[in-house]
Amino acid sequence: MRPRHVLGDKGYSSKAIRAWLRRHGITHTIPERADQIRNRARRGSRGGRPPTFDREIYKRRNVVERCFNRLKQWRGIATRYEKTAESYQAAITLASLLMWA
Repeated sequence: MRPRHVLGDKGYSSKAIRAWLRRHGITHTIPERADQIRNRARRGSRGGRPPTFDREIYKRRNVVERCFNRLKQWRGIATRYEKTAESYQAAITLASLLMWA
């Protein structure tokens, strides 16, 4: 199943990743790294235009990151003690239910 939109941090800001997403028809919200901004400014009009970036959409990424951080407070999930994928999925489901309640 292919996502329609990808949110990423600055670690995923590269021409190769952006081009791959564009080729596959996946929109993205990835902020540019400071060195990329400086290099584009240094090149002037040959530097091209900056990639689109929606701050409001990017703010939603924080909710997902906080959820992952709370799940990793469970030592069994953070270190993946379970041997099978089914057991690991059950542990994540149980932890999610306990966090939600």
